[in-house]
Amino acid sequence: MTTLVVCLDRGGDLVGEREPPVVGQQALEELVVEFGTSDPEDSRVNCMLEALRVGRELEADDEEAVVAVLSGAGDRVNADRAVARQASELIHDYDVSSAVIVVDSAEDERMVPIIESRVSVDAVDRVVIRQARDIESTYYLLKQFLADEELRKTVLVPLGVVLIAFPVLWVVVESPAVATGAIASVVGLFLLYKGLGVDDYLAQLPGQIREAFYSGQVALVTYVVAAGLALVGVFAGLIGVSNTGTSVLLLLVMQFVFDSVPWLTSAALAASTGRLLDELIRNEEVHSAYLNLPFGAVSVGLVLRGFAAFFLETANSAPSIVVPPFDAGPVSVEGLTVPPGTRLAVFILAGVLVSLVGVRFSSYFTSKPVDEEILERQS
Repeated sequence: MTTLVVCLDRGGDLVGEREPPVVGQQALEELVVEFGTSDPEDSRVNCMLEALRVGRELEADDEEAVVAVLSGAGDRVNADRAVARQASELIHDYDVSSAVIVVDSAEDERMVPIIESRVSVDAVDRVVIRQARDIESTYYLLKQFLADEELRKTVLVPLGVVLIAFPVLWVVVESPAVATGAIASVVGLFLLYKGLGVDDYLAQLPGQIREAFYSGQVALVTYVVAAGLALVGVFAGLIGVSNTGTSVLLLLVMQFVFDSVPWLTSAALAASTGRLLDELIRNEEVHSAYLNLPFGAVSVGLVLRGFAAFFLETANSAPSIVVPPFDAGPVSVEGLTVPPGTRLAVFILAGVLVSLVGVRFSSYFTSKPVDEEILERQS
């Protein structure tokens, strides 16, 4: 059994004037001396020395070893084909049964599959000079990074825009703090834009709208209604915040939620109802998830409205609920004010009740076809 210890060179300038492949320990030692004296800092000197060392170790273990340097010149295709041809010749001439590949760079390591396709490879020995390990790793990492078009667009383009915009903003606003804040805000929005997949959603949105138009989906109309209701809700929330007359952030947020939640809940209810009708028209049956959507929207809206009212009423920023007095013969009730805690509990219980009704409603309709199928089998 003969083992081929091969040193790969994709550049084509390692063997010099010799005709590749360079075979044998003596020929390789002469090549090391010749190439090393001309350029002692080249890492390929260490690669050839490592090949000689591995070959001697194999011979010390009573194994036949053939040490060789395979080299290719020209572009990548011609270089790879030259190495493949040299490897086939060596395997045929020396009856090679296995190989040990010695490389000194990631570029040469890409030729390993060429040898693997012709003979069994027992090991790949990568030689890296200790002083240059971090530098070489960083170099190949940057090289692979720059070769990826998507990464270049995602990282380098925003970085270039930031480096150009920062000095321009600094000159225009004459304030480093304002320029830095503006740049940070834009970068943050971009990261959210990419991280949340907004770009993918926007790319698919025109096709979805076109399909909705052609197929006559009810959800298209309800989505437009939902968008309008959501805008009204945001507008109502902003009007409520502007009329609070307070600067406490928590109260401002609660006021916005209190005024906008009814409209936002109506928007979610409209959108979910349209999706429910489309599912019913398309499949003549509805999954439980679509049935739960309207009830979930209403229950969440009730709970949010209750918490917002609790905070506002506790801070005397919202009126309390007053039950008016009434007299119905033998039963008479004086007017009373509902405490904030009781009001919150009522809203939470209402939200839970609506959610339970939704679960019961969806389970009833989704289990009905199964019951009918069972009855048909029994009959």
